Amino acid sequence: MSRSKRITLGIAAGALALGAGMGVTGMASAAETPTPTPSASASADTAAPADGFGKRGGHKGDRGQLAADLASKLGVEEAKVTEALQAFREANKPTTPPAEGTKPDRSAMDAAMAKSLAEKLGVEESKVTAALEEIRTAAQAERAAALKTRLDTAVSDGTLTQAEADAVTKAVEKGVIGGGGR
Repeated sequence: MSRSKRITLGIAAGALALGAGMGVTGMASAAETPTPTPSASASADTAAPADGFGKRGGHKGDRGQLAADLASKLGVEEAKVTEALQAFREANKPTTPPAEGTKPDRSAMDAAMAKSLAEKLGVEESKVTAALEEIRTAAQAERAAALKTRLDTAVSDGTLTQAEADAVTKAVEKGVIGGGGR
């Protein structure tokens, strides 16, 4: 082996050893880093809204609130609504994940849920449909207001320009990104 190859190999081995040493040191210091505790404002940002359609991931975040809201609007016991919702979810649980880039037909699912709940609760389907729509509309309004507040804060802090905030709002309204559109 030539001398230049040995020097190159020696330098590479040294760099590898140095990198491994730095990695171990980094891991050791990372293990000692305390876990931050959420602040009151951080907790408020991630809390599910009171409308039952949790902030992230649709109404999965707070199913109990959806049942409570429906029970109130329909004049039915909350336990019965909870049971009917659970039965609907179990009966309509997807067996395979949706194809990438496709979304389930929300209006078909809403219609099926309204029909199922109406049958199980002994309430007119149109009344269930109206209650679900009211709850969804209130949730969308709340998400839009929360987004506006966050964007206004970002603009006043200098994190975003007003034009950037307006672009985010438009993208959400058009359904390009999540957060409030249909």
